[in-house]
Amino acid sequence: MSAIQYFTKEGLEALKSELHELKSVERPRIIQAIAEARDKGDLSENAEYDAAKEAQGHLEDRIAQMESLLATARVIDASQLDTSKVSILCKVKVKNHNVGKEDEYRIVSETEANLKEKKISIKSAIGAGLLGKKVGDVVDIQVPAGVVKLEVLGISI
Repeated sequence: MSAIQYFTKEGLEALKSELHELKSVERPRIIQAIAEARDKGDLSENAEYDAAKEAQGHLEDRIAQMESLLATARVIDASQLDTSKVSILCKVKVKNHNVGKEDEYRIVSETEANLKEKKISIKSAIGAGLLGKKVGDVVDIQVPAGVVKLEVLGISI
């Protein structure tokens, strides 16, 4: 069995919505494309049929992945979080000592990570490096561009 995946309520709803879209809209569309390609005759030389079958395979793989993810999904109640240290779903205000800039990130699961929304994965270098840290802690984190020195300035929900 896969490891438990933690989600915000919104993140889990988005995943369920995407799965519903794939099953109720994309799957019938691909089935229709296969049927239309099949009606054109000789399948051995039918590129449309091959492309539709390949798309169907990718879609079914994605649906299976999402169903597996939902089977292990758990929603975290933000009101129960301990803000004395950095944990999943916490907002963390940090100061980057390398560039002298302050920033705030939310620590989320891998599936909800989105840098544009300032959501970083608990499994990313920075997310993992901040987990368990308290306000005032300074940590050196190895990232692809080198070592970044971050100071935890605040933790909130």
